[in-house]
Amino acid sequence: MKTLLQILLFAVVFGPSVGAFAAGGAVDDPNGIAPDRYVYYPGTEALGKDEIRLHACGTGMPAARHKQAATCWLIELGNGEKFFFDVGSHSMGNVASLMIPYDYLDKVFITHLHSDHWGDLASLWIGGWTAGRNNPLQVWGPSGAEERLGTAHAVKHFQEAYYWDWKGRLGNLAEAPGNIDVTEFDYTGANHVVYENNGVVVRAWPAIHSIDGPVSYSLEWNGYKVVFGGDTFPNKWYLEYAQDADVAIHECFHLPGQMVEKYNQAPIVAMYVATKIHTSPQAFGKIMSTAKPKHAIAYHFFNDDDTRYEIYAGVREVYDGPLSLATDGMMWNITREGITERMTVMTEDAWSVPGSRPPPPGDPSLATPISDAIRAGAWNVEDVEANMLREFMQKFDIDPASLQQNN
Repeated sequence: MKTLLQILLFAVVFGPSVGAFAAGGAVDDPNGIAPDRYVYYPGTEALGKDEIRLHACGTGMPAARHKQAATCWLIELGNGEKFFFDVGSHSMGNVASLMIPYDYLDKVFITHLHSDHWGDLASLWIGGWTAGRNNPLQVWGPSGAEERLGTAHAVKHFQEAYYWDWKGRLGNLAEAPGNIDVTEFDYTGANHVVYENNGVVVRAWPAIHSIDGPVSYSLEWNGYKVVFGGDTFPNKWYLEYAQDADVAIHECFHLPGQMVEKYNQAPIVAMYVATKIHTSPQAFGKIMSTAKPKHAIAYHFFNDDDTRYEIYAGVREVYDGPLSLATDGMMWNITREGITERMTVMTEDAWSVPGSRPPPPGDPSLATPISDAIRAGAWNVEDVEANMLREFMQKFDIDPASLQQNN
């Protein structure tokens, strides 16, 4: 059973305001709705032209769990642009619950190449291709201290590893959306522009984590600034380039004792990982008390009843500004009036949503046929499929003569 202190802390940590727990205001029409929803229902709210919607699609750790996927953040802008910052393992299930057409989800900025930051690229790449994305997937990421440690090398060999998957779909699906375009940039660049288009500027600077190569990012648009640290030890670049941020996202790792008790690490390993490879709650607090963003977001820990309060208390030893301890499904509306935090109502049964353009057809000449030896093992089911297929072709005006045997 939670103590009164825990309940009060939960309200402080997860409530953007006192009114956040109200039912949205008075409803004076028996057929009306609450005027200010305190939860977010995907696909039901237009994004204002002067607004940003920020989604926490993955906030957890490298070890998989159903409740929290690994790192993934999605930014939707009022000009229609959408950007991923990291696509960690298992995060695409949360993304699917947002029911955004994959045609709009084609830009990914990777901070570094740990699996919990890009491990679900396959689900976005192949899943988006099969679900109607029209364009190649675009990936930006840092170079490395050697070629093999850079984003371009990683994605090239990632595609090689998934060659069977890609080859088996080519021809049935159009070729272009099955491609990945990679832009690699120098990881040592300090606040340099790595993307600029349609009024959006993305900058990158070095992060300190594990080995050379990780970076942090800022996204600037329409006078707003959102900063995403990725995984990093506290560093001078973040403090300098996160200044004036509307939202500053930075990792806030488990305390060493939690890593021993909950994550099965040896004490000496836990202390090193939690305070030298990552950022402790106390260090996170110092970062935010120095950078002074309008709103600080902490992530990269398992956000449970028996972990969050100790982490929160560690942060509050040093920082007393606006704060969210992130978990999957949190969403923030960023407007001129302020920043509002809500939870997304996430469906387990999401289907892909069509975009504004139908997916292009495949080119049958690119398909790889199944060999005669394997095809010889097929069992004839035409007698039971005939009526169903005839009705389908009539409904969609498909000429039987136009059909070709692709498999």
